[in-house]
Amino acid sequence: MPKDSMIEGVNDSKKVTEKRREKLYDQIIEEAISYSVAIIGQDVIDEINILNATKQGVTKVVEELEIKPDLILVDALTGIDTKGIPYDAIIKGDAKCYNIAAASILAKVTRDRIMRQWDEIYPQYGFLGHKGYGTAKHIAAIKEYGLCPIHRRSFTKNFV
Repeated sequence: MPKDSMIEGVNDSKKVTEKRREKLYDQIIEEAISYSVAIIGQDVIDEINILNATKQGVTKVVEELEIKPDLILVDALTGIDTKGIPYDAIIKGDAKCYNIAAASILAKVTRDRIMRQWDEIYPQYGFLGHKGYGTAKHIAAIKEYGLCPIHRRSFTKNFV
């Protein structure tokens, strides 16, 4: 984000309503100097675990940025390949740092949009309501219908 950027309402994506995140998403993209969002599939997460998949996603995002930053700010993540660009890992960064909060909104909106698409294909799981998180309703649907291709096996092994 530009140094003088301060879009009102940008905060940790978990603290912003879905409707507001959607509006902020467009504002963030419009104002961003450069941005990228990486999608790491459930098969990769199952293979290398969520932490390593997150690190892989950060590396992919850095590679795809059209304009490279002088410094990368990340939310509490260390041991990442930022392609030689220095980074700072900030604990609770999405609540403390404007740029990390903006990135968290882009990530959350992207994920929510993907989950809405999956809900159309697999409506019996209720992805529209829980966005794939392990709520009681989601777990009950898995127990009733079994796993579908998008479920992370590493997540569901505890109750299937």
